[in-house]
Amino acid sequence: MNVLLHPAVPVMIPGHFLYNYVLRGMQVVFGRAAFAYTMLSIILIFIQSIYLNSIAVRHKLFPRNSYMTAFVYLLLTSIYPRFSFFNETIIFNWLLLGAIDIMFSFTQTTQPRKLIYNAALLFSLAALFQFTGLAFVLLLLIGMVMFRPGNLGEWSVALLGYITPIYFLVSILFLVNKLYLFTHWPHIGFSISPLKNSVGSLIATMMGLFILLVSGIFAMRKNVPMSNIYIRRDWIALSFYLIISMMVAFLTDKAVESAWLLALPPLSIICTHAMALEKNKRFSNFIFYFSLIFLVFCLWANK
Repeated sequence: MNVLLHPAVPVMIPGHFLYNYVLRGMQVVFGRAAFAYTMLSIILIFIQSIYLNSIAVRHKLFPRNSYMTAFVYLLLTSIYPRFSFFNETIIFNWLLLGAIDIMFSFTQTTQPRKLIYNAALLFSLAALFQFTGLAFVLLLLIGMVMFRPGNLGEWSVALLGYITPIYFLVSILFLVNKLYLFTHWPHIGFSISPLKNSVGSLIATMMGLFILLVSGIFAMRKNVPMSNIYIRRDWIALSFYLIISMMVAFLTDKAVESAWLLALPPLSIICTHAMALEKNKRFSNFIFYFSLIFLVFCLWANK
């Protein structure tokens, strides 16, 4: 409601030419209608939360099916208003979630090369939006090692899938005589925190996120050992997903104010463990109400 009452038109980011072309295309439809952009962003985040929850359910990451993962994701994306405005990271997250979803299916298919190609292609497309997203090739390599037996043909398919978007983008830029734009792609900066409020509220927000993360890891240590080997590998991949996404967000230039939104999908799945812990209802209830209080505090601190 806060962002809908104070909508904003997304601005172009220097050097992010692919995202800027997306914005130019959207301007044809929405013009300068700030409310339309903001409403679209909120709808995309809601659908993204359902998709994230679907990944957790279909790959059996938790003992029982629920919408708790979607709830946690919506809660965490609400702690900072800039996350809810239309931004590049929302597109980035869609591509990454698609790649992760496919990667978790590597062990459950009779056509592994098709899935490997698709996952590599999505990881590459994400990197084209944000240069530091190249780091997610590490996640693809981790998935290939954990979910597939060593096979030179499959590794060749992964390399082909990763190169394909880059090859086509360079070709298109060359044909339209705009190859110089590709030289703007490499850019690295430092984004320590998106929050612009006082030091005290910043520390309190970081502490709240830390408590949610630690509680999720604590509950995960109780739930995951009871799962089968494939689900345990999924959780290892998710842990690397969180680490790499935090590294990428930190190295993203400050012009991308929503960079830390990148870490929220894996963080949400891990934090869901604390609220889905069936053997200790008091603990899960405490974390649930703590998260609501934490959200109210963040809304007050960032008003």
